Amino acid sequence: MSDPIIAVLMLGLFIFVIFLGFPIAFTLMAMGIGFGLYAYWEPGVAILENKIFYLFVQNTFSVMNNDVLISIPLFLFMGYIIERANILDRLFLSLQVGLRFLPGSMAVATLITCALFATATGIVGAVVTLMALIALPPMLKAGYDQKLSTGVIAAGGTLGILIPPSILLIVYAATASVSVVKLYAGALIPGFLLAGLYLVYVVIRAVMNPSLAPKPKDLQDYSVIATILLVLKAFVPLAALILSVLGSILLGMATPSEAAAMGALGGVILAIVYKAFSWQRLRESVYLTARTSAMVCFLFVGSATFASVFGYLGGETLVKDLIMSMNLSPLQFLIITQVIIFILGWPLEWSEIIVIFVPIFLPLLPLFNIDPILFGILIAINLQTAFLTPPMAMSAIYLKGVAPKEVTLATVFSGCMPFVYIVLVTLVLTYVFPSLVTYLPDVLFNQSEEIPYDPSDESVVDPNVFKKL
Repeated sequence: MSDPIIAVLMLGLFIFVIFLGFPIAFTLMAMGIGFGLYAYWEPGVAILENKIFYLFVQNTFSVMNNDVLISIPLFLFMGYIIERANILDRLFLSLQVGLRFLPGSMAVATLITCALFATATGIVGAVVTLMALIALPPMLKAGYDQKLSTGVIAAGGTLGILIPPSILLIVYAATASVSVVKLYAGALIPGFLLAGLYLVYVVIRAVMNPSLAPKPKDLQDYSVIATILLVLKAFVPLAALILSVLGSILLGMATPSEAAAMGALGGVILAIVYKAFSWQRLRESVYLTARTSAMVCFLFVGSATFASVFGYLGGETLVKDLIMSMNLSPLQFLIITQVIIFILGWPLEWSEIIVIFVPIFLPLLPLFNIDPILFGILIAINLQTAFLTPPMAMSAIYLKGVAPKEVTLATVFSGCMPFVYIVLVTLVLTYVFPSLVTYLPDVLFNQSEEIPYDPSDESVVDPNVFKKL
């Protein structure tokens, strides 16, 4: 059996094992080391002196030494401290009151709250679960349609995958060796476009059929001054924190790690200001941050070892030759890869997809002249559908886990489908108009001043000629 066939067997066995429910990170490590013993075997060399163990140690050190990943625990801590401080309760109430005259105001407030919290934490399960506890009972009590209510929460909870500062984009940047800042800039327009389409859909549904989203009667007694004060106290501080973190990154005032550190400090300050800070909540936030960060790092270590052995055995070359033999156009290649990622999104979390399977496609991007930043944003949009599409819609399953008994899983699935169609529209628009992704990175980071050049000075090479190469 040839080495490339062994590599294919390695990949197939890994997929089979994770479907059995084994921990993915440790499965990657075990398979990488197990097949690495075969790949790097040398006659007369003891098993413990096999090069796979040296490779494993080097990969572990490289992951822990990656500066890009420093921002992950800091952003996670910011999200968890905000969650534990019950800031979202105040935020949701303030948006309900401020938007009470808008059709479907509670659903709109839910979407905006989901978007803000999702950008702060980036953890789909946490956002959907918490918002289902906070927003779903009031909407159902107000007479909102179950499908619309659950669909809004499930769809809104996935926005943190795409809208910066997204943890997914940080992980993709580390995997693809691209700029986090450019990824953030590229995700802004598609992210706000998707959120805007969600809002437009909800308002149109509420206008066409007011019975789906009745106006809440218990919020009509707030005066204008009381409404303004409530919004200033609850909405403005959190929005300002997120915008300052994102703005400092995009404007070049801070690196993602520095901005994340300031965001984490800002989250603690908000909790103190709202009198919701306690030692217990701080300890819980630190514990959850450490657990999630460790999971990401273990995934990187296992994936790096698995990918190294897979490539050494010729697996990457086999995949490359297979793709090239199909004579695909760049658009066809993008569609095939996105379909594969969509299917993988049913049983797997986004972190496993980005760290394990995306690296298989990354070496092929230059062959099809595809911008890795555009590819990453397409993946982020695509994974929204994977979290919302039955039968393995993880957002729907998270929501059902905390929803009232009268809300069935079939109802949640039905509520998600209109938002799946909206995501597909956004995905198509991004395919058709890639400038939605590339415009801001080009404007903010790819402009450079022309260097003056005196043609009479033969000792100086025209520096602008390098821009043409």
